[in-house]
Amino acid sequence: MNLYLDKLQPYPFQKLAKLYGEVTPNAALKPISLHIGEPKHATPSFIKEALIAGLDGLANYPTTIGSDALRTTISNWIARRYGIPAPNAKTQILPVNGSREALFSFAQAVIDSSKDNPVVVCPNPFYQIYEGAAFLAGATPHFLNTLADDHFALNFAQLPEDVWQRTQLIYVCSPGNPNGRVMPLAEWRTLFELSDRYGFIIASDECYSEIYFDEDQPLGALQAAQQLGRFDYQNLVVFSSLSKRSNVPGMRSGFVAGDAKILEKFALYRTYHGSAMNPAIQTASIAAWNDETHVAENRLLYAEKFAKVIALLSPVLPVSKPDASFYLWIKTPVADTTFAQQLYRDYNVSVLPGSFLAREAHGVNPGANFIRLALVASLDETLEAAERIVKFSSQLVASS
Repeated sequence: MNLYLDKLQPYPFQKLAKLYGEVTPNAALKPISLHIGEPKHATPSFIKEALIAGLDGLANYPTTIGSDALRTTISNWIARRYGIPAPNAKTQILPVNGSREALFSFAQAVIDSSKDNPVVVCPNPFYQIYEGAAFLAGATPHFLNTLADDHFALNFAQLPEDVWQRTQLIYVCSPGNPNGRVMPLAEWRTLFELSDRYGFIIASDECYSEIYFDEDQPLGALQAAQQLGRFDYQNLVVFSSLSKRSNVPGMRSGFVAGDAKILEKFALYRTYHGSAMNPAIQTASIAAWNDETHVAENRLLYAEKFAKVIALLSPVLPVSKPDASFYLWIKTPVADTTFAQQLYRDYNVSVLPGSFLAREAHGVNPGANFIRLALVASLDETLEAAERIVKFSSQLVASS
C-alpha cells in the first residue's frame, strides 16, 4: 500500500461521530444537524429537467476537457460575474467533477516530489482535502493560522524563508471555510508577489463565492489578478462549483480556470485519471450556469436565516455575520468539544468543533474554542436549533 496513506488523519466527521458516541442524545427532541456543509435547499426544477433532457448523451464517452458548449458557458459566466474579459474557453477553462475532486487531484499533478522536501501551504483551520492532497503528492503541509485577532487574515510572515523556498503550492479559500472571510485585494497583491518570488502555484478554492449578502459580491482571484495587471493568470488556478450556488451537490459539477500552461498539464493528468464529466451532467450544468434567478433566490433564503439566527444567538454568544458563505464561526465559553458534545447530549443539535477543522501549528490550534454552524437546513429547523443553542448557552453561563 501507499505509505503516504498512513499520514492521513480521520476526517472531521469521523472525529465527531466518535465524540458523539460517548453520550446519548436527548430522544425527546428531534435531531437537527448543523455540522455538515451540505446544501439542503431544493434543487431548481429546470436543472432536473435539463439533466433528463441530456440523458441521450449517456450513449457517448465524454471527453476530459468537456464540451465546447460547457466551457464557453463557464467562460461567459466568469466574465459576467466578475466583470472581466472572458477567459479563453479552450485553454483557460476545464470542467471538473466538483471542486473537491479537483482540489485533491490538482496537487498530484503539480507537485514535483523529486525536489527536496516540497511544501504545500494551507490556511488553518482548513478543508481537510488540502492536507490529504499534500501528503499523497509526497509533500509536507505547512499552515498559516487564521486568527480572530487578525480578522482571520492570512499572515504570510508566520512561515520562515526556508519554508517559502520549498513551497510549490498554496491553497487559499475565499470566502473562507469556516470563517466566511473574503480576501481583499491587498492580500491578493501580497500573495501574487510571493508567488512570483518563490515560483509556487496558487489554488484558489471559491466554492462559496455565490453565497453572499446584499449586493456585496466577493472578490474572486481571477478578478483580483485582472485588477493587478496579471492578465495571463500566471501560476493561478481557481476552483468553483455548482454545489452550493445551485443546490446540486449530488451532481458533482464544477470547473477550474486560470493559467493555460498549468491547465494543459492538468488536463493531461485527468485524461489518465479518468475523470471526464457525465454528458447529462454537462447539459444540466450549462442550464445552471446560464441562470442567476435561482441563485439570487437561494441567497435570500440564507440571508433570512442569518439575520434571524444571529438575532437569537447574539445575547448569549459572540456571533457576527460573515462576509459570505453559509457558516457561522462562533467562539465558545467552554472547550469546543465539550460544547458540541453536551449540546448534542442535552438538545440533540449537532455542530462541528472548530478544533476538528484545524491542526496545532505555531503553538496553537486556531480552531480550538470555536464551533462551526452550517445554516443549511430549512428556516424552521435552523431557528429551532438556534433556540436550543440559546437555552444550552444560557445554562452554561448560569452554571459558571
